[in-house]
Amino acid sequence: MTSVSGKVDDIDINRIKELIPHRYPMLLVDRLTEINLGESAVGLKGVTMNEPFFQGHFPEKPVMPGVLIVESMAQTAAALVMLSLGEEAEGRLVYFMSIDSAKFRKPVEPGDMLELHVKKEQNRRNIWKFSAQAKVGGNLMAEATYTAMIAN
Repeated sequence: MTSVSGKVDDIDINRIKELIPHRYPMLLVDRLTEINLGESAVGLKGVTMNEPFFQGHFPEKPVMPGVLIVESMAQTAAALVMLSLGEEAEGRLVYFMSIDSAKFRKPVEPGDMLELHVKKEQNRRNIWKFSAQAKVGGNLMAEATYTAMIAN
């Protein structure tokens, strides 16, 4: 699998929905910016009190679950991979293979604009490894590295 390189314009939620199969309530990235095909991107997720997980996590002190922060970073990377592969990726899915070194630094709360910084560390055939950081207002909230595969 070969990826295209170069910078592209921001992409919105409609284009993201063309790239990855996730839908509400599991679609956790609203926009991609700073896109460098085959290399890196920044995803944006506006976190609102209307998120269904806040009903139970936690009613008195709403906090975005860490696993969903990792998922939002992964969705950002998946959209970048699919965009980078172009037509070659059509009809394919991206699956997690591993999640490593996940660290949660500060809670993500309603009203936060989550910035999902993803960077390709390695790519061999249909296996991609990324490092990622979730930030709010420049503050590091979470980080992880993960490996994913492009499946037929």
